[in-house]
Amino acid sequence: MKKSITLLVSGILLLSVAACNNAQTTGEAPDSTKDEIKIPTAKDASEAKEDATSETRRNQLNADIKAREERNNALNDGTAKDRDDSDVASEVRSKLEANLPASALVVDAKDGSVIISGTVPTQEQYDKIANLAKEIKGVQSVDIKAAVAPAKPGKNN
Repeated sequence: MKKSITLLVSGILLLSVAACNNAQTTGEAPDSTKDEIKIPTAKDASEAKEDATSETRRNQLNADIKAREERNNALNDGTAKDRDDSDVASEVRSKLEANLPASALVVDAKDGSVIISGTVPTQEQYDKIANLAKEIKGVQSVDIKAAVAPAKPGKNN
């Protein structure tokens, strides 16, 4: 019974991932790791930071990571082999979003290699990217194409 519930929840998560083509930390993040890096406005950065630091959002992100890990454990005997690229990318995105407020990052994963692009507001956050990504089961290498770019004043500020 427990495995069937896990598989049902995993199926729902899989459908939600299929509906979302990219793993972005915010709506202001680039659409892919190949897109030009854009510096977010101060307003957008502030809204992203508020969202990422809210307890509800952090709980959602942690639940997403846990559900994907449970699905992997049920389907792959707890090993990182044969992990779906979209699962890895989504878990890395969730990890970054929960720990790097005001970042605008997009994550792509292929066979254990993760590419992270976008912006973070400080060098301190930039320095955390690789270690956070490597905490996710299945990540073998991390290529950071992100830039340190403090938010720029916007028209509404």
